[in-house]
Amino acid sequence: MHAFAALLDSLIYTRSRNAKLKLIGDYLRTTPDPDRGWAMAALTGDLDLPGVKPAVIRALIEERVDPVLFRMSRDFVGDTAETVSLLWPAPVVPPAAAPPLTVTAVVETLLSLSRSDAPRALASMLDRLDAEERFALLKMATGELRVGVSARLAKTGLAQAFGLDVDAVEEVWHGLAPPYAALFAWGQGLGSQPTPADVPVFRPFMLAHGLEDARVSLADYAAEWKWDGIRVQIVCVGGGTRLYSRTGDDVTGSFPDVARAFATPGVVDGELLVRGEFQGGTLEDGGGAASFNALQQRLGRKTVSAKMLADYPAFVRLYDVLFDGAEDLRELPWTARRERLEALMPRLDPERFDLSEVIVASDFTELEAIRAGARDAAIEGVMLKRRDSPYVAGRRAGLWYKWKRDPLTADCVMMYAQRGNGRRSSYYSDYTFGCWTADPAAGGELLPVGKAYQGITDAELQQLDRYVRHHTLHRFGPVREVEKTLVLEIAFDSIHPSKRHKSGVAMRFPRIARIRTDKPAAEADRLDTLQRLIAADGREEKESSGTTG
Repeated sequence: MHAFAALLDSLIYTRSRNAKLKLIGDYLRTTPDPDRGWAMAALTGDLDLPGVKPAVIRALIEERVDPVLFRMSRDFVGDTAETVSLLWPAPVVPPAAAPPLTVTAVVETLLSLSRSDAPRALASMLDRLDAEERFALLKMATGELRVGVSARLAKTGLAQAFGLDVDAVEEVWHGLAPPYAALFAWGQGLGSQPTPADVPVFRPFMLAHGLEDARVSLADYAAEWKWDGIRVQIVCVGGGTRLYSRTGDDVTGSFPDVARAFATPGVVDGELLVRGEFQGGTLEDGGGAASFNALQQRLGRKTVSAKMLADYPAFVRLYDVLFDGAEDLRELPWTARRERLEALMPRLDPERFDLSEVIVASDFTELEAIRAGARDAAIEGVMLKRRDSPYVAGRRAGLWYKWKRDPLTADCVMMYAQRGNGRRSSYYSDYTFGCWTADPAAGGELLPVGKAYQGITDAELQQLDRYVRHHTLHRFGPVREVEKTLVLEIAFDSIHPSKRHKSGVAMRFPRIARIRTDKPAAEADRLDTLQRLIAADGREEKESSGTTG
């Protein structure tokens, strides 16, 4: 565990991407199998130890130290694993001399035990480790490393360490299981590239850069709507069909209706959506997409009831085709792939699959006008794709652009603030804000309409933190209620009705656009203003159980 703990500690305090890649590469080259494979699983989020949950860790530490001390320390530190690693007491009876714990020993032990036995084994391991190693163990066990390393960066580190192509590593990754012995054998020249036969393998998505203020020629670029669902890749190989999210997660279990409907060998890329209510007819007849609010009813579910399948029928709006049968089309230009996709459509169920529309505009100015008028609840903006672009993994400059529609905004009053996590654990950085039910002079009250922590600079974070500390009314653990005097301009992508919240509304992707010190709190927006935005933003959808508000 010592080498893995040292790696995590170094990654936390290293900002340079190249330096992080070197740290990962050095670790993987010098660490034997299967330790390095389990470490990669932890770094990429592919390690699941079901017997260890945050509640188990809290229970273990509260058996050993004053629960009030632990909670106060956790509030200050902002991270459970770090707090527990520092507070964990030396055992009354030191454990008998034993070989140092390895990553493999930790993982295999915790995987082999039942949920009831895992806590005792975890405590025994923590007794044998120092604070740095305890931190690494707890981070690994909970799957929340937060060391500034994405799954893609970890795979890039592996690829560079052994002279491999990172896209080739990505391509086989989801067909393999930790501790990836075949992958390391390939990297060391002891085996060929793993190519799982008849397995639906995930291919990394092609992504887009933000358009910002640039303009492009529609002679070179095709425009499509950017739909507000979740990007999915559908892979049908050897009679099996899988749906993968943008991060490579298998979401087939949440959308078995879509998987069953796709039996054509190949790989396609599209947007997973839910049919709009009261539209009727097939997709070809004009059945539209509901907002993301409806789609969230089905996200993350391992099993889906017949009622949910009927109430929230899913379909995929197809953007691209990567494979037609066994033929790899990714090197073809977008125009050729579009023709192949159009030719594929008649073979697909029109109830479950339709084709992304190409927006017809004579020039960029006309496209701007079309985009400005699009407020459909399911439209997030416009995609611009270079007509001669191949399908390549990741973001490549100049090939694809995303041009999101302008956000909606509302002036809201800060009501509560909570400490952040990680680097923000010393600051009050998560803010709950509200709008008035009526004129405050006539007895209107503030009701929460959302929570945000994004959109502010470091200087603005410090400004808001000072405001919270100097205007606190009440404390509720890590949360403070503040004086209702500060107005925040909140930007958000869309807004929907919500029965879960007293205000009756829920915002999608709220973030702080401006701190309005110039505006009195009494002049902040009212709920009826937000309710009018719901109607203006497109069709109303059923309430979502997962939207922040």
